[in-house]
Amino acid sequence: MMRTRPLKVALLGCGVVGSEVARIMTTHAADLAARIGAPVELAGVAVRRPDKVREGIDPALVTTDATALVKRGDIDVVVEVIGGIEPARTLITTAFAHGASVVSANKALIAQDGAALHAAADEHGKDLYYEAAVAGAIPLIRPLRESLAGDKVNRVLGIVNGTTNFILDAMESTGAGYQEALDEATALGYAEADPTADVEGFDAAAKAAILAGIAFHTRVRLDDVYREGMTEVTAADFASAKEMGCTIKLLAICERAADGGSVTARVHPAMIPLSHPLANVREAYNAVFVESEAAGQLMFYGPGAGGSPTASAVLGDLVAVCRNRIGGATGPGESAYAALPVSPMGDVVTRYHISLDVADKPGVLAQVATVFAEHGVSIDTVRQSGKDGEASLVVVTHRASDAALGGTVEALRKLDTVRGVASIMRVEGE
Repeated sequence: MMRTRPLKVALLGCGVVGSEVARIMTTHAADLAARIGAPVELAGVAVRRPDKVREGIDPALVTTDATALVKRGDIDVVVEVIGGIEPARTLITTAFAHGASVVSANKALIAQDGAALHAAADEHGKDLYYEAAVAGAIPLIRPLRESLAGDKVNRVLGIVNGTTNFILDAMESTGAGYQEALDEATALGYAEADPTADVEGFDAAAKAAILAGIAFHTRVRLDDVYREGMTEVTAADFASAKEMGCTIKLLAICERAADGGSVTARVHPAMIPLSHPLANVREAYNAVFVESEAAGQLMFYGPGAGGSPTASAVLGDLVAVCRNRIGGATGPGESAYAALPVSPMGDVVTRYHISLDVADKPGVLAQVATVFAEHGVSIDTVRQSGKDGEASLVVVTHRASDAALGGTVEALRKLDTVRGVASIMRVEGE
């Protein structure tokens, strides 16, 4: 039986995502009511610029006083899509204290303060949902948190930033340099005027922290995630990757150690084989590969950003939270019982592709091989080319720790025959 009294929703932020949330709530009102078991009513919209025309939104609902809106006491659910740390954090905790559950798309805040926000939600018996914080429309958090709750996840490997994937895809397909590809991404609206959060890996690192925490039932903060951007990737790197049968992607990688005693979370560019499903993820799409003991390998793919895709994830959470509200229950909260330590990047073991500029004379390869051996790094393949006294030496290693590789590179730089280290890139996805 349908409940007649509507559930009241406060919307914090009415930009690209917020305006789409409001539109769907209005145009799909009957369907949402049928799925929830009660009508949902947009009770207020907090914005910074009240004079801006917002099509489909009653101006009487618009306010600049977000604090007063979440303190009203009659709000059932607060949808937070303003982003950033403050005032979002204070508004969310205030909402809990005044009786509202929260749906958020705020990856930076969840990655930094998720534990405290979950604690506040638990204290007041309210929900905190944030499917839209990772990978846009792709259902990912709920499958990890609920569908795989009875399984053991060992690895999450994915492309979780559409801007960087578009840039790298353009570099590979057209031979463009980084700046040229970035300019194209900006012109098409895939990159912000200031793309730092994307191209330096901050956005992906926040998502990696969230995914690792859920997958491994362990608190993983943003500061725990190793981060390396993709601004130094060159056309030469793509040429080397092609010779290896690989391409280059900016990956978020969350792994459980082989002995199960620790976890790692990292974001960096990496070569992956063309045979791997992630190698074929093009343009601004996202994809995440999950490896678990019972389910095996699962892949989630789709648009990872944009107003409509992100709003889809927000509305999915809104339906779930409203159902819980009607039933007098709450959904899954934080699960951090495993409390596994997060290992430093130096402990991470993977393969490496190292390109060296060396003198073109006898004995250089032997010197280089000796350095690798002395640091316990086994060489898989070597490729050498050169003329006129200068040469390029490309070394691909077997699996080695990041610390061991770092010591190797430091020693290589001290050789008189090594002119420089042109590039170092990890090889993943095998």
